[in-house]
Amino acid sequence: MEQDVESSISIRQPKLLKQAREDLTKQKCAKRKIQRYVRKDGKCNVHHGNVRERYRYLTDIFTTLVDLKWRFNLLIFVMVYTVTWLFFGFIWWLIAYIRGDLEHLQDKTWSPCVDNLNGFVSAFLFSIETETTIGYGHRVITDKCPEGIILLLVQSVLGSIVNAFMVGCMFVKISQPKKRAETLVFSTNAVISIRDGKLCLMFRVGDLRNSHIVEASIRAKLIKSKQTKEGEFIPLNQTDINVGYDTGDDRLFLVSPLIISHEINQHSPFWEISKAQLPKEDLEIVVILEGMVEATGKVLYTFIDFLLHLHLWLWPPPFMVLLG
Repeated sequence: MEQDVESSISIRQPKLLKQAREDLTKQKCAKRKIQRYVRKDGKCNVHHGNVRERYRYLTDIFTTLVDLKWRFNLLIFVMVYTVTWLFFGFIWWLIAYIRGDLEHLQDKTWSPCVDNLNGFVSAFLFSIETETTIGYGHRVITDKCPEGIILLLVQSVLGSIVNAFMVGCMFVKISQPKKRAETLVFSTNAVISIRDGKLCLMFRVGDLRNSHIVEASIRAKLIKSKQTKEGEFIPLNQTDINVGYDTGDDRLFLVSPLIISHEINQHSPFWEISKAQLPKEDLEIVVILEGMVEATGKVLYTFIDFLLHLHLWLWPPPFMVLLG
């Protein structure tokens, strides 16, 4: 009798697995393509259009440069230094031209503004030497040129400001903890299942590095359009999903992979959604993990997004929905 029961169970389970996989394949093919609010790699899929007050980006030029892509950032870095050197090189050449230094290159008794400056190329090289404090010693300014001394002071001060601004911008961009988020791994799918007798939405998160994320905390948002009682339509409305704020479970000690759980109760945004209605809902779950990188002290933000898959698993636990 026991052998018959075991054999029937062993034959029945593969059928359920096979049937569930076939249903998943059919439903994925029939499912319409949904555009994500946040992509699976954590980048927000939002593009700002019809922005009229673009001057506001220039009021915070430092943040604007840091937010640019690397290729544009490097291009601006090179262009700023090149334009600065060319500008002051032109002024050095202009002083030499107005003073007549270029007409007395072979006159040993003539006292030029800058020794051995015989054209625009040499003026450009002298500008580079001045701003970068190289000072090869071949081209030097004399004490008979007060306008040259003033220009030297101005270029030295402005050169220091340009160096501080551009080097600071590059340092901030390099030290951004975006790549650190690549080693924070979320589960591919989230599930709704029974846990300790309660219906829960669950997903996992883990850290691949040995260095810890200090003061790690996690939040979750439900992105779903809604209509108010007055008839107002609110697109992409954000609702908090409680993942342990009341009990402190949202504070993570991320040494080993952890299971994050949200209890579906009367206060949950999923409470009024039935099992049959859930696959038809157009909703999105965004999970936000925040913490401080131990090595650099930089604050880290990483995002993950779960879209509802139109599939209900058939085997125990009794109610499990796959979210991806």
